[in-house]
Amino acid sequence: MSSENSARLTACEKLDLTRVDARLRGCACLPSLSTIDSALRELLDADQRYNSQIAEIIRRDPSLTTRLLRLVNAVHYAKAKTPRNIDEVVFYLGVRQIRQLAMVTQIIEDFQKLSQGHRFPWRDFWRHCIATALMTREITELLQTQEDEVDYVGGLIHDVGKIVMASAFPDHFEEIYHRRAQEGVELLSLEREVLGVDHAELGAMYLRKQGLSDAYVEIVQFHHAPQSARYQSNVTAAVQLSDLLVRHSKFGQSGNPAVVPLDSWLESPAWKILFGRQSESERDFSRFSLTASLERIPSILDALL
Repeated sequence: MSSENSARLTACEKLDLTRVDARLRGCACLPSLSTIDSALRELLDADQRYNSQIAEIIRRDPSLTTRLLRLVNAVHYAKAKTPRNIDEVVFYLGVRQIRQLAMVTQIIEDFQKLSQGHRFPWRDFWRHCIATALMTREITELLQTQEDEVDYVGGLIHDVGKIVMASAFPDHFEEIYHRRAQEGVELLSLEREVLGVDHAELGAMYLRKQGLSDAYVEIVQFHHAPQSARYQSNVTAAVQLSDLLVRHSKFGQSGNPAVVPLDSWLESPAWKILFGRQSESERDFSRFSLTASLERIPSILDALL
């Protein structure tokens, strides 16, 4: 690396929270997650007799149509008759998976607006985020603890602070990831050293400014420390555990290349919060179920991205 680049990478000034907050005011606003594709959501919450109307709305979005067709053909019904049109896709997938896919489509497209022009393996980053969302849903369904979409969306946006950092603090972002690659320093500590705040806290600050609910703010803020979450501890723990499982399996790239050794996630705060009270046989079953879920993730990612 040239001396000029070296000097630029080391010139970043550590900021206090007041200046971080002030910089976030200039960060682009995003549509509220609560209003994503409201017409589709309204129909998805309605009776199944509206399948034809759901299909008609989906047809208006070529990106969503393409992803739905890839998903149903590549993953869920390989042994069944191939769906011939969107109406059959709606029938096969069901409303929950369509809702999830609609969220993925809109959220990624919105957040990509923030990350434009910043060097980073964003496609691999989104593979990591989507895989984390999918695994978070697998965990909450295994435990039968979630009925809405907070878990899935929380998993999807858990690393939003990294996108915000790239957008609002590009020089700090570049220095952090250059030094992380060169020195192998623990990421959260390095972020606090260089910028003054880590990506979890930064993401929470940003979501508060966006007016998102406290549930999402808490999940993002404590996804590395779910034991500190007060109201969404189980979902936050599910996100941490999913993040570890996905990083261990190397699905995508979170920006944190630290190796997650086999079964190290069994010692995480998340595992203890979610499965600590289970019997040994129950924990063995849970571990087997999560491992089986992980094996399905790559084909889903290939269909989505």
